[in-house]
Amino acid sequence: MMASKMIRGTMILTVAAFFSRFLGILFVIPYYWLTGEQGSFLYQYAYTPYAIMLSVSTLGLPLAVSKFVSKYNSMGDYESGRRLLKSGFLVMLATGIVGFLILFLGAPGITSLMHIPKEEYGNVVLVIRVVSIAIIIVPVMSLMRGYFQGFQSMGPTAVSQVVEQVVRVGFILIGAFIVVKVAHGSVVTAAALATFAAFVGAVGGLYVMLHYWVLRRVKIMKTSNKSRPERRYRMSFVTMYKELITYAVPFVAVGIAMQVYQLIDQSMAFYYLNYVDEIKEAIITDLTMNDQKLVIIPVTLATSLAVSAVPAIIVSFSKGDMRAVNEKITQAFELVLFLTIPAAVGLSVLGYMVHGLLYTVSPDLLKIGGRVLSWYAPTALFFALFQVGASILQGINRQLVTIIALGSGILFKILLNPLSMKLFGMVGPVIATDIGYLISILIIVFAIRKATDYRFSMIAQQLIHILFYTGIMVLVIELIFFVSGGNFPHSRGKAFIVIILSVTIGAAVYLLLAKWTGLLRRVMGRSRER
Repeated sequence: MMASKMIRGTMILTVAAFFSRFLGILFVIPYYWLTGEQGSFLYQYAYTPYAIMLSVSTLGLPLAVSKFVSKYNSMGDYESGRRLLKSGFLVMLATGIVGFLILFLGAPGITSLMHIPKEEYGNVVLVIRVVSIAIIIVPVMSLMRGYFQGFQSMGPTAVSQVVEQVVRVGFILIGAFIVVKVAHGSVVTAAALATFAAFVGAVGGLYVMLHYWVLRRVKIMKTSNKSRPERRYRMSFVTMYKELITYAVPFVAVGIAMQVYQLIDQSMAFYYLNYVDEIKEAIITDLTMNDQKLVIIPVTLATSLAVSAVPAIIVSFSKGDMRAVNEKITQAFELVLFLTIPAAVGLSVLGYMVHGLLYTVSPDLLKIGGRVLSWYAPTALFFALFQVGASILQGINRQLVTIIALGSGILFKILLNPLSMKLFGMVGPVIATDIGYLISILIIVFAIRKATDYRFSMIAQQLIHILFYTGIMVLVIELIFFVSGGNFPHSRGKAFIVIILSVTIGAAVYLLLAKWTGLLRRVMGRSRER
């Protein structure tokens, strides 16, 4: 019953997280139409350091708090969770204020490290300072989300996530439209409003959590009063927060991985890329925002579904049922490979068409964005495997490996980035990112095998099928290119038609082949078993 409730709650969060992330991905397209390259450039240069500082300030909440509260509730010690909530309000408010001050006061220094051109220096400092305001309240909201999740109550977090994202995206687009189209203001002002939207969205999310707290506080307090007398107040605050941090650090590592890679590119690109500043700005915007958001689309659905197997892994591993653990690991990896490989490869082949349709058909900008997207799209597979692998390590209590794997990948990224940019130009950062993630994945795979005696040959046959069907899908898309006159669009109309035909026919071919050979039934059938 408890496992069923856990899995059901995880699916609620999965759906909410998928919707929120998908909305956060898609808003960049109309935002780009309104503000152009400069608006996207400024937004991403503010948001990357903000996301990293936010993850550090929240200490990996709410998942760490959820794990802590759930653990001690199961032992009958509800009081420890309540003490964590009470003290945590002050701690999270303090870390939020410290994070805000570091980002606000350190904005000039952060901007200097990124080698920003002089004409954009002041603008980047401005947007970083504006977005830093959100850090004051987000940690408190994250604490409340984690506390509710510790009681297996996922609804408040799910609703809060959705409201926060809807309010944020709505504020960004409406604000940018009013500034640019109605008031005929500057793109810098629109970008500043877009970054301030993080605070507005956080206020919306916090309001939802406070609303749920008012509704459920009495019930939670009654439950907390059931603590066995011998368990009350036995744990010191030092011990409590020491344990919480051991849970939190791996969650922080996974949460900031992508932002750290982006920050490395942003800090090095202006210095090592051999292009004029205008071209560098376009490349960085595509690498860290426009094309990067598109690359995340194949990752979002696959990882959301695959990670939903993790609660079941936790249950099986705690029982010592390694056979069930291995089966669920297979489920997670097969689902990721089945969904991500064709999506990533298809996006790569359609790179110029997709970038032309969604952003611009200007030949100069399209040559940059299309090429970056074509090279960047396969990285989606590395993103997905890293996230799922890290989640599996959480399920089998090997959290430290996640930190080692991430650190190793980042080290390789830093070392290879300058050379890759010099040798391969605009796609150099992508190559260095792929190698960095590959190093992390190999470490994770080795750790999973060592801890569970998992044999990755179990998914080898399915991988061969997936690669073969994906290859046939690519041939179909290339045939469509041949008939339509190439893979470089000269109008959005042509790009739209080619994309619709390619996605529809290519996906149909892939799924029909998978169904004909039984691969679809094996993968999706196992998914339903969860």
